[in-house]
Amino acid sequence: MSIEKIKEQIIEGEIVLGIELGSTRIKAVLIDVNHTPIAKGNYEWKSQYINDIFTYSLDDIWKGIQSCYKSLKDNVKEEYGVIIRKIASIGISGMMHGYMVFDKDDRLLVPFRTWQNTTTECASKKLTKLFDYKIPQRWCISHLYQAILNDENHVENINYMTTLSGYIHYKLTGNKVVGVGEASGMFPIDLDKKNYNNEMINAFDNLVKNHNYNWKIKDILPKVLLAGELAGTLTLEGSLLLDNDGDLQSGCIFCPPEGDAGTGMVATNTISERSCNISAGTSIFSMVVIEKELSRVYEELDLVMTPDGKLVTMVHVNNCTSDLNEWMDLFSEVLKTFGVTVQRDYLYEHLFKQIETADMDNESMLLYNFLSGEHILQLVNGCPLFVRSPNSNLSLSNFMKVQLYSTICVLKLGMDLLQEEGIKIDYVLAHGGLFKTRGVVDKIVSSALNVPVSLMETANEGGAWGMAILASYIGSSQSLESYLNNIVFSKVTKRTINPDLLMMKSYNEYAKRYTKGLPVVKLASQTINKEF
Repeated sequence: MSIEKIKEQIIEGEIVLGIELGSTRIKAVLIDVNHTPIAKGNYEWKSQYINDIFTYSLDDIWKGIQSCYKSLKDNVKEEYGVIIRKIASIGISGMMHGYMVFDKDDRLLVPFRTWQNTTTECASKKLTKLFDYKIPQRWCISHLYQAILNDENHVENINYMTTLSGYIHYKLTGNKVVGVGEASGMFPIDLDKKNYNNEMINAFDNLVKNHNYNWKIKDILPKVLLAGELAGTLTLEGSLLLDNDGDLQSGCIFCPPEGDAGTGMVATNTISERSCNISAGTSIFSMVVIEKELSRVYEELDLVMTPDGKLVTMVHVNNCTSDLNEWMDLFSEVLKTFGVTVQRDYLYEHLFKQIETADMDNESMLLYNFLSGEHILQLVNGCPLFVRSPNSNLSLSNFMKVQLYSTICVLKLGMDLLQEEGIKIDYVLAHGGLFKTRGVVDKIVSSALNVPVSLMETANEGGAWGMAILASYIGSSQSLESYLNNIVFSKVTKRTINPDLLMMKSYNEYAKRYTKGLPVVKLASQTINKEF
């Protein structure tokens, strides 16, 4: 589409905006009527570790959103010479789960507790047993029940509990709602009713009735909406929160806010049954849309939903790129001591490609990237660890090999369980920053899981683009699956990589040694966290 036509769409307000707040970056994507990205905005941030809790302050949240939107506006002004004043529809996405609770005056009662925290093991186990349904530590209901078990004073004052995307959506529109995919990471959803499971709602209320709180769980949860439903409009106050320059007009419509899992499924067109996507960033997770419920509760497998309400089994791993990023920062710092500055993307690409010359038959190194705790392994506290035998070949290529192998090892442990359930996967789509250097990590994943892995040409657009698609879907008469297949992805090409037999053998051997070494990591974690 020509610049003049895009400019006309911007002036007429036919554009659609998706914003996603990830763990390390807030990204905004503006799309045209053909769902093509025409401008982007970015803001880098990271969580703070305060009083043994991973958190982001409200000030940082709004500074990040406003800075990201300002970056988008500047991009539009530079590329098209106009200022964004009208937007057709907006969607907000964020890292899922966590704990944000407010009193009747909308005051945050305790600092935002993110999904990274692994402090709710007791609540998670009790609720899983009560519901006979896997309730992960990072889910909102786990955080709430753990606060109750801890006798935290703020619980009696709770008026509203939500997620990061639900909170931002509320502040921009005044509506306390979330999409069904986001809701499924707060509290279990009834597959038929596409709403909170009433039997489990009653069980939870009965569990905490002796505390005599003035709320019931359903009273403090946001309303559940499906993809395509209208979720509110931008208020005047909301427009100023998003664009503090005051250029953006109020009144544009919003789709239901969704979590990063849901937007990842949309961005990779993996919302149909027997499809799978793997998203790799700060955390790594796989999403497989399944045809029936699991036969039993698995500690390693979570159940969530697509934005249109299909059942998904999810393997969620807390740790993926955070430790890797710190090593890459160290390499960058070393280069700077020699007066050499290397662009970040080039540094990653160049070092990732070093594994092409690694020893595939030398498995004498192990790396554990646990910067934070890992619930699947019952590892409460983080403890990054690199170990090697005295006769190992400590070359850059071998070091990068174990770095990249380690990013998906825990995911593989969970994915291997799907075979027990006879779950079939027709195709796997990969996306996220870890796959930016093509032919490297996608090849590792394909070899580790023994399945072809594809990347779409739109893979790098990520969840913010997926959120914009959901915003454009408001009011459509088609199913979301048809909308994606027939309109959004009808002309999108993808590249598929198949398992490499030599790497498959290498990875399987590494995975065996990795599993045997896990007790060492747990002991190291207990020792170092107790000592320091």
